[in-house]
Amino acid sequence: MNSVTADSTAVMRIAALLDEGSFVEIGGAITARSTDFNLQNAPTPGDGVLTGYGLIDGNLVYVYCQNPEVLHGTIGEMHAKKIANVYDMAMKMGAPVIGLIDCAGMRLQEATDALYGFGNLYLKQTMASGVIPQITAVFGACGGGLSVAAGLSDFTFMEAEKAKLFVNSPNAIPGNCESKCDTASAEYQSSQSGLVDGTGSEAEILGKIRELICMLPANNEDESPYAECADDLNRICADLAGTVADTGLLLAKIADQQYFLELKEDYAKDMVTGFLHLNGQTVGAVANRSVIYDIEGNAENVSDGGLSVEGAEKAARFVEFCDAFHIPVLTVTNVNGFKASEESERRLAKASARLVYTFANATVPKVNVIAGKAYGSAGVVMNSKSVGADMVYAWPEAEIGMMDAELAAKIMYADETAQVQREKAEEYKKLQSSPVSAARRGYVDTLIQPENTRKYVIGAFEMLATKREERPFKKHGTV
Repeated sequence: MNSVTADSTAVMRIAALLDEGSFVEIGGAITARSTDFNLQNAPTPGDGVLTGYGLIDGNLVYVYCQNPEVLHGTIGEMHAKKIANVYDMAMKMGAPVIGLIDCAGMRLQEATDALYGFGNLYLKQTMASGVIPQITAVFGACGGGLSVAAGLSDFTFMEAEKAKLFVNSPNAIPGNCESKCDTASAEYQSSQSGLVDGTGSEAEILGKIRELICMLPANNEDESPYAECADDLNRICADLAGTVADTGLLLAKIADQQYFLELKEDYAKDMVTGFLHLNGQTVGAVANRSVIYDIEGNAENVSDGGLSVEGAEKAARFVEFCDAFHIPVLTVTNVNGFKASEESERRLAKASARLVYTFANATVPKVNVIAGKAYGSAGVVMNSKSVGADMVYAWPEAEIGMMDAELAAKIMYADETAQVQREKAEEYKKLQSSPVSAARRGYVDTLIQPENTRKYVIGAFEMLATKREERPFKKHGTV
């Protein structure tokens, strides 16, 4: 490592991220070229960014790590060119790019050159999108134009205490200040904006990135990666029926070694997204959730069962990533309709349209397990048979139809007695909203017991491994 000392922050971060001794630096001798405002008198080893390649559990990755000890990690002409070069090499080799951010922003002494550098970085990220995975981790400041680079990444992580991510700093927002609402904090960006996939200590974040890399294909031409599976493929999940409300637990229970890597867990908690292994294969999971149980069994209600704007947007972006990288998608459905509020109504139609478009447009293997309710258009949106799910399973207690049977009976028999309405509700449930009724019409492929979910889902994805499906030729959709 020629550009910085062995005890620098950038060197230590890269060493903690990569397999021991695997890092090879690129462009270590590069320094700033500008001489404006006597910049030549300031030492700029590596121009404030350490770039190169290495291994994570044997997988090739490209890395850039900003060095806050050199001009506070600010981005200038050569700094940006080094990052662009990393992207060029990663695209040629078909390997992920990981950016470790700790930057005071644009270098004012190189204003136009720095702006050009930002724009060129955006171009490289755009060209790489859907071709190689892009991961960003923020350890210090990531403000202004650099926050756009984080937004262009597939996954973004933030150190919980010191990291700041913002377009405008909190004090620059009219009516706000950092003490009132720290819009740059990891807590805000993970729970309110939905940009951040995970927070934690520096060591925890680097560990999450290593886990994620091991679950992802290196590029869009690779097959979904496999890990050795020591778990029983036919394992019975005896208590799975009790997890229908907290599908994060459900997914963990059916996963190999009962491990589920949840992403964006602080944002739109009514929707679960993340990765798991099934018979060693990486699968992306999307699931409705109404309750979160902690380790002591205490419940936090996070939804009334309706599909929210934020939940739909979160799921759509995740499914789009999975489809781009040939990662099969598993959906667990338990939704009773759309979230009803004035605020939701502003964007709900568009967000739901984006979700149904993403599911329908995806050509990867798609399996849906209806574990609870699948009511109305919201049930259709959640990867139903009608919008392209390859296999749909339903539990015996699932409810599939237009709406709750009792409500339907009250509407259809509004002038009848309560007794008649109860009788008609039972009839409606049997004829229109039972999983048996849906299966008879071909909308459900197989009725399964909850405890057998793991083996049925694994079998479905094995059967779908050779799936090939085309879409009408077009430049791109417009939803």
